[in-house]
Amino acid sequence: MIVATTRPELAAARGGLAGRVGVVMTMGALHAGHAALLRAARADSDQVLATIFVNPLQFGPNEDFTRYPRTLERDLAVCREAGVDAVFAPGPDEVYRGEPVVGVDPGPPGDILEGQHRPGHFRGVLTVVLKLLNLTRPDASYFGEKDYQQLTLIRRMVADLDVPTEIIGVPTVREADGLALSSRNRYLDPAGREAALALSRALAAGVAAADAGLSADKTLAAARAELTGTTGVAVDYCELTDPDLGPAPRVGPARLLVAARVGGTRLIDNAALDLQT
Repeated sequence: MIVATTRPELAAARGGLAGRVGVVMTMGALHAGHAALLRAARADSDQVLATIFVNPLQFGPNEDFTRYPRTLERDLAVCREAGVDAVFAPGPDEVYRGEPVVGVDPGPPGDILEGQHRPGHFRGVLTVVLKLLNLTRPDASYFGEKDYQQLTLIRRMVADLDVPTEIIGVPTVREADGLALSSRNRYLDPAGREAALALSRALAAGVAAADAGLSADKTLAAARAELTGTTGVAVDYCELTDPDLGPAPRVGPARLLVAARVGGTRLIDNAALDLQT
């Protein structure tokens, strides 16, 4: 497995990758959810390239950039086990050569949900994703559905800017008790880990309500009740949208998205459902 840390090293490594190339972009601290992305790329590609980069542009001034886990050697072992052919693991100065002036504006869909609670977050996400797409030139890039708003905005950016790559979503990987895998789960103490299950319970309650034929309002109320009824969970949002993040339909496919703080840890999750009435 080739490990590149500079642009010239990446260019040389990318030049040696023949056939269909799949790229998986990560911020490191890899877990089974990332491994699922790597396996999906491996199954669908002739060559797989992973990026490991903690992107400072997507963290707010009071967020966890400095303490975000950095476990490069362990991450490289996960990549090797998944059959990755090359890894790009640059430092910030290699990605951003000076303070970036031009960035990608996510538009109105970037101002809701996560964007409302993390101003500027998606500008940072889309800017680094576009830079890495340009540097790695993949035929396809794989992103987890756990970050559903991010996945939706990346798809929109690629379509609107005519970026020649396919964006493929990979289903959320969960613990046996339902908690969505996240690099930030390691921040949770035992009590917080138990309280965090309220997020997946809320999604399950919403899906069950929709399956039972309840209205959008009652479906949302069922999900919110699970969150507000759990001690130690501070809800940022629990909302229904259509699959493209527009207003929720009265009938048809929808997405239930939730974000909450458990202690000092902020977690997000989501689920697809089908409103029937």
